[in-house]
Amino acid sequence: MKKFRMLPVLAAIAASALSGGALAQGVGRVPTMIIGFGPGGGYDLWGRTVARHIGKFLPGSPNLVIQNMPGAGSYVAASWIYNIAPKDGTVIGIIARDATMGPLTGADGARFDSTKMSWLGTPVTETNVCIANASAEVKTVDDLYKKELIIGDTGPGTGTRSYPLALNALLGMKFKIVSGFPSSSDVFLAMERGEVDGICESLDSVIGKRPDWLSSGKVRVLFQGGAEPNPHVNAPFVLDFAKTEEQKMEIRFLYAGQGIGRPFVAPPNLPADKLKMLREAFDKTMKDPDFIADAKRQKLDVEPKDGAHLEQLIREIYATPKPIIEKIGKLIQ
Repeated sequence: MKKFRMLPVLAAIAASALSGGALAQGVGRVPTMIIGFGPGGGYDLWGRTVARHIGKFLPGSPNLVIQNMPGAGSYVAASWIYNIAPKDGTVIGIIARDATMGPLTGADGARFDSTKMSWLGTPVTETNVCIANASAEVKTVDDLYKKELIIGDTGPGTGTRSYPLALNALLGMKFKIVSGFPSSSDVFLAMERGEVDGICESLDSVIGKRPDWLSSGKVRVLFQGGAEPNPHVNAPFVLDFAKTEEQKMEIRFLYAGQGIGRPFVAPPNLPADKLKMLREAFDKTMKDPDFIADAKRQKLDVEPKDGAHLEQLIREIYATPKPIIEKIGKLIQ
């Protein structure tokens, strides 16, 4: 069964490889930003914003070509970057924070090794919020244990799917998950149409694309999750729902990706000078006044972590006890 489930993912990787490979073989190999999701979502917004500015800190100050490579919660993009992209410093990309744990949990389609990927950094660490339309029957976390909340998800490897799936099993919540949405923007539209009632999504994505939702009360935050509570979010923290120490360890591992933020990566085994060049360009972009102003206009907070920080965090996550990894891995597949 796993082999058959892999076929669509492998086909997508092959198709993406053809288009990406042709692009990479152009004159001088034009630097390329691979975005692991379709247009309109939070990762697309971050990817395009960084792409507009990072070129000035690369040799020759090039304009980056942007290529959306959606599929399987960014496993397609991550696998292409890892296995196929040229290792010459001309390809960088943004993938889902939770996709980084796909190989660890044995997820179908995660054909890469996160501990060997070249980590460039993240512009922000994240808070995930599970939100519901004000019109939904579920008004509080307590309601989630008694009534179903219909939510949209954007594919395996994303928090929109893995968090509610795992919380249903670990804590007995009653999320009903509707799959097939290319990006969070599509889920937001479905919420406005009444087709679904909620989503578990990054706070910056909700604020960036629907800035009036929280302030107007159109939607409510049921609870928040992440590496630690966000003091600016008036909602319970997911770790508070754990009843045992084992559940706390499981939930910490489940949400470990939030500390990874919006990770920018490059292929593995880059020459040392190329990795240094890309990391320095990313770090300089994070401090660039034009980039910071651009991000602020789009209601994106910039609180970056560098590539060395992400590399160390990934190694710590991969050192999680095997029984917890296996349990969570099975729950989110």
